[in-house]
Amino acid sequence: MMKNIIYILIGTIFMIGYLRYFEHKALYFPMREIELTPEIIDLSYKDIYFSTEDNIKLNAWFVPAKDSRFTVLFCHGNGGNICHRIEKIQMLNTLGLDVFIFDYRGYGKSGGRPSEKGFYRDVSAAYEYLIYEKKISPDRIVLYGESLGGAVAIDLAARARVKALITESTFSSTKDVARVIYPYFPVFLISSKFDSLDKIKNIKVPKLIIHSQNDEIVPFAQSEKLFNAAPEPKRRVILVGPHNSCFMDSEERYVAGIKEFLKHL
Repeated sequence: MMKNIIYILIGTIFMIGYLRYFEHKALYFPMREIELTPEIIDLSYKDIYFSTEDNIKLNAWFVPAKDSRFTVLFCHGNGGNICHRIEKIQMLNTLGLDVFIFDYRGYGKSGGRPSEKGFYRDVSAAYEYLIYEKKISPDRIVLYGESLGGAVAIDLAARARVKALITESTFSSTKDVARVIYPYFPVFLISSKFDSLDKIKNIKVPKLIIHSQNDEIVPFAQSEKLFNAAPEPKRRVILVGPHNSCFMDSEERYVAGIKEFLKHL
């Protein structure tokens, strides 16, 4: 009898460990190599390192704009690294925005290993770098979160002072998106929450929610849930095209939507 109990316990521990491993591999797709920099499109930038509260060294770029009104604190998605956002950096920079884009732990030149709590520490450290090292007022910081990065930006916006929040292709929670991508996965076993739906209810600053109605990874309905839960003031921009390229496929609408949003800040 005791032997059977031990076997069951070992099997349970093994199964939970495997599910945690699968969850991590399904959620994070970091790339280490920095294949290009903003110089490739003739943008000046500063390569920066800063540390988190748990002593993880992170890498970032600060891309200044001429006569900028705001600084965008850019939280990228779960794949690649900062070098895979060059086109978006250029679009935002062209709108007169300084861009501060950082790599989470485990991405690019940043140390550590990806995790939900770690990502929240990373964005907090990036925010504090802008305030204390770059001497940028919170009233000039616009949070921008792309896909999973939207959950990271929403988390910071719910607990720190910023001017505004922009999300793009962001899901309502890890469990909601898991039900779509892995319909037979037991979602009650998922440890990561990224519960943006609950957090966005308490964010009072102006919000812009961008999403493609053709998104094949994060359903458009999830951005509708976020938009409906968010208090005023809020705006939305509806794009067309795939998850990873809709901002280029709908470039005119994307740029115009952000420009109009900034005009009212």
